[in-house]
Amino acid sequence: MPHGKTSYVCLPCRVSYKQPYDRDRERICPRCAEPMIHAGSAFAAPRRRDTAAWRALSVLLHAGVRFHKSCCGGPGFRPRGLREVRERLVYAERSGEPVAHALERYDVPWIGGPGRRRRPPRR
Repeated sequence: MPHGKTSYVCLPCRVSYKQPYDRDRERICPRCAEPMIHAGSAFAAPRRRDTAAWRALSVLLHAGVRFHKSCCGGPGFRPRGLREVRERLVYAERSGEPVAHALERYDVPWIGGPGRRRRPPRR
C-alpha cells in the first residue's frame, strides 16, 4: 500500500503541494526553483492574499513547528495570526521556554513585571 501524501510549502511563492513523503529527496518549487519546506500531512494553507497568515506560518516553519496528525486530534493548536505569534515569542523570551514549544501553546501564561497588565484576547 502506498504511503499517504504530505504537504510541502514554498514561502516566497505562497503555495503548497501535496506529494508523497520521501526523507531523502529534496522538493523543489515548480514556480521559483527554490527548496520547499516539509509542513506535514495535517497542513492547511492560508489564502495566497492573506499576508499576515503567511508571515505567521513562516515564523512557525522556521522555528521547526510542523503540522503532523497526532492520532485523531490533528496537529493541535497553531497560532494563525501575527498577534498570537508575537505573544508566544515574548513568552518564550521571558520564560526561557524553547520557541517551538511556546508557539504550540494554546494559552500563554502571563509573565510580566509589576504594574503591567495584559489585555484579554479578542474573540
